[in-house]
Amino acid sequence: MRFNVLTIFPRMFDSPFAEGVVRRGIDAGLVELHVHDIRDYTHDRHRSTDDYTFGGGPGMLMKPEPLFEGVESIREKHGTREDAPVILLTPQGERLSQPLVEKLAAEDDLILICGRYEGFDERVRENLVTHEISIGDYVLNGGEAAAIVLVEAVARLVPGVLGSNESARSDSFSSGLLQYPQYPRPADFRGMAVPEVLLSGDHARIEEWRRRESLRRTFERRPDLLEEDVLSPEDRAFLDSLRK
Repeated sequence: MRFNVLTIFPRMFDSPFAEGVVRRGIDAGLVELHVHDIRDYTHDRHRSTDDYTFGGGPGMLMKPEPLFEGVESIREKHGTREDAPVILLTPQGERLSQPLVEKLAAEDDLILICGRYEGFDERVRENLVTHEISIGDYVLNGGEAAAIVLVEAVARLVPGVLGSNESARSDSFSSGLLQYPQYPRPADFRGMAVPEVLLSGDHARIEEWRRRESLRRTFERRPDLLEEDVLSPEDRAFLDSLRK
């Protein structure tokens, strides 16, 4: 999996990926992260990436020239396919979700554009990008933090990065439900005991308990997710008991 990121603040990506799972994926050759300075694709002596808006209005907009040239350069230098996703990180985009992350993880290359200022020239949206993605209903100073979140979420699904594919499959949202409670040793800590069923060695009972606790936690914290999940008759009966 190869990520190419266009930003006016390349050093913002140094520290987040200097440690941890994504770093191990990079060191193992499973993930590539290339960060490109948008200013390298400007042609004026001030290396301007923004300009005033036609018709007036507050703030400045990202200019189209360096963004188009940046994407074109990435395609040429890195052999990125013409149809590889070009993603604009923007609060106007589709909200990032686990199903969307899984879809992006199936790609070989992603090009991410981090905005600043008041937004983008509309021609960038209409003629360059393939996806607009938001990480939530709030406003950041720029797209860098959102790009870091997206890289982290996608890279961990690349086979081999986590070390165990089962870890990714059991995460919250991957099953459509929040994850069940989990406990490491000791079995009793200051009088707080691990549920007996988890010590029983009965794998069928443990799986049933985990499914029910996932349902319970989702019902209590994110009931909106239950509408999207495919529930069995047993699941529905358990949820009905919770409602009562």
